[in-house]
Amino acid sequence: MTTRLAALTSRWTAVVPVLALIVFALAWHRDLPWLAVVVVSAFLVGAVLAAVHHAEVIAHRVGEPYGSLVLAVAVTIIEVALIVTLVTTGAKGGETLARDTVFAAIMITCNGIVGISLLTATRRGQVAHFNAEGTGAALATVGTVATLCLVLPTFTTGRSGPEFTPGQLAFAAVAALGLYALFVAMQTVRHRDYFLPTRSDGSLVPEDEHASPPSARAALTSLVLLLAALIAVVGNAKNVSPSLEDGVRSAGMPHTVVGVVIALLVLSPEAIAAVRAARRKRVQISLNLAYGSAMASIGLTIPVIAIAQVWLDGPLVLGLGSTELVLLSLTMVTSVLTVVPGRATVLQGGIHIAILGSFLFLAASP
Repeated sequence: MTTRLAALTSRWTAVVPVLALIVFALAWHRDLPWLAVVVVSAFLVGAVLAAVHHAEVIAHRVGEPYGSLVLAVAVTIIEVALIVTLVTTGAKGGETLARDTVFAAIMITCNGIVGISLLTATRRGQVAHFNAEGTGAALATVGTVATLCLVLPTFTTGRSGPEFTPGQLAFAAVAALGLYALFVAMQTVRHRDYFLPTRSDGSLVPEDEHASPPSARAALTSLVLLLAALIAVVGNAKNVSPSLEDGVRSAGMPHTVVGVVIALLVLSPEAIAAVRAARRKRVQISLNLAYGSAMASIGLTIPVIAIAQVWLDGPLVLGLGSTELVLLSLTMVTSVLTVVPGRATVLQGGIHIAILGSFLFLAASP
């Protein structure tokens, strides 16, 4: 039965990315009726789920923390490509789309993914254990790059409004990319053991013994299908984005909701993978995914957008408003209190989910 289920999973995760690419090609640059939007959205969701599967296959092959890094970078590529695509096509509200999406990604990862992972791991009154050194380093990096790229523009005086001057933007982009690269080097080379799952006594949790790693050929196939799924996600998200913007406008909600929806969409593979890891009591992997995605979202998106500004017209608004600054400060303070002990209970998970709920509510009703 298990073998048959595995074969079925392998079959649909191979077929769906290809079909999603075909749907993307057929719907490109077309005005879609509501039924076509539903079909495209269904294949978009299928491509996301397929991407999760293939990312996990690759992760199992290369091991931790490389597996979490692969998925984090893959998801960020989706986000960056989608933002650049929408901005270059002149989408309404494009000047704030990067800020809205990156900030939403921080809120979703640092509160949503962290919160639901902790709730999953502690659902039976247990205590979730993780490595405070590695997780604390990740959180510190997230807080630093978020402040450099999203907080400082609100207070600089080089330009009127929450914008960087070209020189300031270049500095922030280089600093964010450099910090992300430095963190990746620490995570994968110098202090790799800081990012591996631990027990309550501090010992490392061994890899799953019941499942042997996939072959190199299977991992390579999954890599190709992962890239196909990511392209399908970006393309089909672009195809349904006009309907999304029309729906947000018809509902009378602010345009920032578009950035929130994009972030929810592209981070869904991370959320699914993090919950699966938490169910196996590998909370460290869940936190690697959460903070790694937040860091990659800023450290990769802002540099790409900065380069794109060379040929893009119009302003680039990065500075957060007062409400967002309060939520970011609350998230950072609460995250520090969660991470420092190296263990967490259901209360910490509930607190992070409450902060996420506040963000989502205020995004729709500022």
